[in-house]
Amino acid sequence: MACHGGEILVAQLHRLGVRRVFSVPGESFLAALDGLHDSGIANIVCRQEGGAAMMAEAHGKMIGQPGVCFVTRGPGATNASAGIHIARQDSTPMVMFVGQIARDHRDREAFQEIDYRTMFGGLAKWVAEVDQTERLPEYIARAFSVAASGRPGPVVLALPEDMLSAPVDPPAIRARQSELAPSHSSTAKDALDWLARAERPLVVVGGPHWSQDAARDLAAFAETQGLPVALGFRRQDYLDNRHRCYAGDLNVGMNPALAERVKAADAILVIGSRLGDIETRGYTLIDPADPHCQICHVHADPGEPGRVYQPDLAVTADAASFISALSQLPACGRDWADWTGSARADYEAWVAPQETPGAVKLEEVVLWLSKTLPEDAILTNGAGNYAAWLHRYFCYKRYGTQLAPTSGSMGYGFPAGVSASIEHPDRDVICFAGDGCFQMTLNEMSTAVQHGATPIVIVANNGRYGTIRMHQEKTYPGRVSGTQLANPDFAALARAYGGHGEVVSATADFPAAFDRARLAGTLAVIELQVDEDALSTTMRLSDLATVV
Repeated sequence: MACHGGEILVAQLHRLGVRRVFSVPGESFLAALDGLHDSGIANIVCRQEGGAAMMAEAHGKMIGQPGVCFVTRGPGATNASAGIHIARQDSTPMVMFVGQIARDHRDREAFQEIDYRTMFGGLAKWVAEVDQTERLPEYIARAFSVAASGRPGPVVLALPEDMLSAPVDPPAIRARQSELAPSHSSTAKDALDWLARAERPLVVVGGPHWSQDAARDLAAFAETQGLPVALGFRRQDYLDNRHRCYAGDLNVGMNPALAERVKAADAILVIGSRLGDIETRGYTLIDPADPHCQICHVHADPGEPGRVYQPDLAVTADAASFISALSQLPACGRDWADWTGSARADYEAWVAPQETPGAVKLEEVVLWLSKTLPEDAILTNGAGNYAAWLHRYFCYKRYGTQLAPTSGSMGYGFPAGVSASIEHPDRDVICFAGDGCFQMTLNEMSTAVQHGATPIVIVANNGRYGTIRMHQEKTYPGRVSGTQLANPDFAALARAYGGHGEVVSATADFPAAFDRARLAGTLAVIELQVDEDALSTTMRLSDLATVV
């Protein structure tokens, strides 16, 4: 019995274990929507394609398999490109299906026509257009394989609408492939022997392929060898921050003492991380042309080591597998207790609260959350100076509790929070957002209410794009331009969407407000009225300029 391309597509998604997709509907992929009807695959209908793509990316982060997104042609695809960029820079497996014009209309600049190979060529790992309905299973299987292999990332498949609606005899769909994981025991021993020659070693861990088992293995490896571990930008949940070997994270506003430790290290074992500009403070902590230290770089993509830094040792392996091998090795016999102990002391000094101005103090809010929330609570955020309080003061205790974009994308935190709440309805999900960041995607409050997501959004409202104002004052002092914001009543807006909302103007009022938000059992927004002088965890706006 013949079936149309949308049914074939969904059958292949079933084979690949897809449970949920995120979409904004469009006439260009009606057959796929029909295929999803009664399929058992949940279709989370979003309000803008950027939000849908970010939700799919967050889903991919959480499950370790490609998140799936459907968007329509033209403007739908351009809106969704923000999520593709996040998946690329964050090394997240993701597959996005894009509706396309009919095949016989191509190259006429037809309604909403775009050459997706050109548009997404520099963003996605692979971009293809499916011209034959019977080959849909082949293309989709390859898309999922490419998205998850090596360094994971996004894949874009364009679906001409006449191809997708065409009836054909159902093609054969094979069972899922099985993979045999290689052993890295010998290579791990060689890497440890190399590291054992160092006086001041540092382990830097980041990138994709992580898991709860990998977090346990990293903790065991660090404990056995007594090595200090620094985590990459927005990978703070890869190791329990309470571990005696945890030295902090290499983020935008990193601990100055940790930055100095990177410069003092004589050997750095990099596992999974690309060791990018954020982790190296714009490539200044380690000079790519003349590194001050020996480097061993472990990465799943063989093309990554040597792309910026020429390592002394290069290992092709995913981070989780290599950490597993390292965790099984006995102690190498070196005593780095003083070096590791001082790294930990630097971290503990850094997280001692530094008071910021105003009646609402973000350091106290974040510390209260860190002490009060269950260990499996999920924290999400987008981009902005407000996130520095979360990164500095929140103690991540378990893997799978941080969703944040290494790409620095504004607006990410809330869609990620919606996605997390849908995936884990039994866990607390907290989105930390700035007033500018939240307004990028707050229309997805409608999606949250429709699909029963219950994230609690904590909005730090200072009436400005604070990060840009900071850089503006440093570069063009006293010339404020384009950084002021006229904001809505965020609490009232949440209530208008059917959620819970309230405003907090004093730190002492926050715990009770948070408890009420939890008890509401729906989407909730707590607006924090933050003093405009509180520019960052270490800086006041008045230190740079007269507040206007």
